[in-house]
Amino acid sequence: MSEAIAIKAVHHVELWVGNAKQAEYYYRKAFGFSRIAYSGPETGRRDAASYVLAQGKVRLVLTTPLGPDGEMSDHLRLHGDGVRDIAFLVEDADAAFAEAVHRGAKPAVGPRTDQDPRGHVRRATIRTYGDTVHTFIAARGYEGPFLPGFEP
Repeated sequence: MSEAIAIKAVHHVELWVGNAKQAEYYYRKAFGFSRIAYSGPETGRRDAASYVLAQGKVRLVLTTPLGPDGEMSDHLRLHGDGVRDIAFLVEDADAAFAEAVHRGAKPAVGPRTDQDPRGHVRRATIRTYGDTVHTFIAARGYEGPFLPGFEP
């Protein structure tokens, strides 16, 4: 039996944390991760700062809100630091999203294209258990350090 949603790999795991800079330091020093990308005010992002860490094929994204209001801040007040998104690399994000919804998943964010000068990425997000989500990412040909909006 073939899989209807062909997941190629875990693209990344995103944690929402109260202090991404401190968490980034901890994961680098305690576990030997390396920082490969960043997104925040310096890159034009106004609502949050994210550090992307890598070790082998593992990618962690540590994201913190830049203000006290909004979904991320509410989530942190309710749950504390924790996993928000387990993102999967797929060939076709639209098809993976449609099949997941067909199978009963609740949509969080419909298919969309993110782009920057290095290319584009197609992605879509479904809700899973609690406040955790899964994002399907199709990044064929994208040449940036992580995803659009991130800098090395």
